[in-house]
Amino acid sequence: MIYSGVKGMGLSLSFLLCMVCVFTTCRSEAPPVEETTAGVEIETVEEDELPEQAAIASDLAVLPSSAFGEIWGYVVKGREQSLTGDMPLSDVGYFGAEVDCYGRLAELPRRSRLADFPGRVHLVVTCPGYGLSHFVVTEGDTRRRLIGELAEAARPYDGLQIDFENIPKQDGESFASFLGELRRALGDKIFTIALYARLRKIAVDSYDYERIVPLVDRVLVMAYDEHWSTSAPGPVASMSWCKSVAAYALKTIGPEKLIMGIPFYGRAWIDPSPAGAKIFTTTEKIIRENRITERRRENGVPVFTYETPVQVTLYYEDDYSLSTRMEMYRDMGVRAVGFWRIGQESPTVWQYLSLQ
Repeated sequence: MIYSGVKGMGLSLSFLLCMVCVFTTCRSEAPPVEETTAGVEIETVEEDELPEQAAIASDLAVLPSSAFGEIWGYVVKGREQSLTGDMPLSDVGYFGAEVDCYGRLAELPRRSRLADFPGRVHLVVTCPGYGLSHFVVTEGDTRRRLIGELAEAARPYDGLQIDFENIPKQDGESFASFLGELRRALGDKIFTIALYARLRKIAVDSYDYERIVPLVDRVLVMAYDEHWSTSAPGPVASMSWCKSVAAYALKTIGPEKLIMGIPFYGRAWIDPSPAGAKIFTTTEKIIRENRITERRRENGVPVFTYETPVQVTLYYEDDYSLSTRMEMYRDMGVRAVGFWRIGQESPTVWQYLSLQ
């Protein structure tokens, strides 16, 4: 478990809140914990079996080159310059178009902006919110219209990827039939989907691997956000958790369709966190404990500024941790990996990757 603890007196609240925002916007929040970690029966690797703090000072030149049949990288619209020609990528997920509040496809990126990339490019589409996701996969006319728009939008691309992370549990059957209709509408386009990490089969699950796998060509398993901004501090993707996720995915999805997602980003936690709403008695306690004497009013509303000592814990990914995870996946029989996202990585990590 690699971390960095920083304790400092006098860090401003605005600086700390900005730091939290940087790490909490790297990827959308994880699903409820019970959907990803409960009832694990798969053999896991103990964290203390892995090299720890000394690895940070190790010579990175000794790291192996991990070879995969497919290497995917995600590029966010507006950050196309992050993609460079020396990256050993077979596929790019172009993120992304979004379903708007009317169930229409919006915010389409322009395929021409990645014209120099020699590999395959896939349009990634998201759908925010449980209510909207329920609406677009169950309401007949809206659903048919959206499927037509998706098929049309995919025409300049090699494929389409659905990244709908807010499908209500009870809508699993409707979501599967939506995917089936979309599969037929796409013709010979490569059809992929991004799914939450799973460790076991869940009784009521809109993202049931066994139900979805026959409908798509590839499944990206988002093996990250094991810990998230409102959880206890911990790795975004610990080695033991990733091994369990990969083992279940290989068993249920199979190596032919599986893409194991790998994070480039980290997260920071502040203890104690100063953010959040404050009731009057809590505010008065803060004033007393911090001996605040200067307060002012802005249009009648009282406000004050204070500094407080905090400890920041930051888990992140470097070449060593990424290489260790990639080699673990390769040894398990994983044939494809996908990185979220291009532009967040250590710039030297690419020298440890190659396409088979």
